[in-house]
Amino acid sequence: LAEGRAWCSKELSMFLCLLQAAAGILCYVGAYVFITYDDYDHFFEDVYTLIPAVIIIAVGTLLFIIGLIGCCATIRESRCGLATFVIILLLVFITEVVVVVLGYIYRAKVEDEVDHSIQKVYNRYNGTNPDAASRAIDYVQRQLRCCGIHNYSDWESTVWFKQTKNNSVPLSCCKAALSNCTGSLTRPMDLYSEGCEALVVKKLQEIMMYVIWAALAFAAIQV
Repeated sequence: LAEGRAWCSKELSMFLCLLQAAAGILCYVGAYVFITYDDYDHFFEDVYTLIPAVIIIAVGTLLFIIGLIGCCATIRESRCGLATFVIILLLVFITEVVVVVLGYIYRAKVEDEVDHSIQKVYNRYNGTNPDAASRAIDYVQRQLRCCGIHNYSDWESTVWFKQTKNNSVPLSCCKAALSNCTGSLTRPMDLYSEGCEALVVKKLQEIMMYVIWAALAFAAIQV
């Protein structure tokens, strides 16, 4: 009987260590989603998209607390503490299932949201660094190596392009390897040829998948 208790205690201790590690990973994933979303929030107006990330951070924090409860219960061999530990783990499992469902729901909405908002963002571009919309577009075009909504010609219909009257696109459209690019449309070979809309959609869907996979992975561990 003593050997059985020792074995159970060892197994539970290993699980608690895994639990603490999972708590850290879940919090990291949630924080990563928040930080990355901040760079793309102009292209996605539905703030409720962050709900899965909020939940997963809350779950990670809760798991850390649960780990401490489990450690105390194991040390004291408290049946009540262990029962509470199991019940809370069950609630966490249900929450993770909810995160997965919400993640898939919001992932499916990404394309429609970006399609609805991206034209507005490009129309607000004024080329000045302090302007939030301008910074967002320049960041996305450099980071994703794209230009315009569908291609660089989309810039011709923007207010900024018509006001500048210099037949050029922002320098963020220039290929990174070129140092003498001026953004002129007379040299389209110097510009990124791919549009940003499809790449923004892909990036946001990838971000949401991180949350889904993190929740699924830990749910599988619990099972």
